[in-house]
Amino acid sequence: QVQLVESGGGSVQTGDSLRLSCAASTLSDYHMGWFRQSPGKEREFVLTINWDGDMTDVADSVKGRFTASRDNAKNTVYLHMTNLRPEDTAIYYCAAKRGGTARAPKNYRSWGQGTQVTVSS
Repeated sequence: QVQLVESGGGSVQTGDSLRLSCAASTLSDYHMGWFRQSPGKEREFVLTINWDGDMTDVADSVKGRFTASRDNAKNTVYLHMTNLRPEDTAIYYCAAKRGGTARAPKNYRSWGQGTQVTVSS
């Protein structure tokens, strides 16, 4: 099982940008997902990025604003967030799985501890 540590969260204002990082003990053969969870809500899918660095799926709520990249040599995956909105406020998690990407959190066995992103208007 791979260990994951997110970082880069913080408090920003509407329209700002942030880059989150997900450092992994290894990224070898792992496909990655980004998810988020707001208080009182279920964990929701944000986007997925495969081993080759292609974003395979993006939630409609972040399409055109969020992208992902990865540096397999550094065992790090990034979530690039632009034009942030108050509704983006959540704890953001990265997750890893083998055998392809997926939207449902239940398909991922390895999770980080999350990093808080707060967007104020």
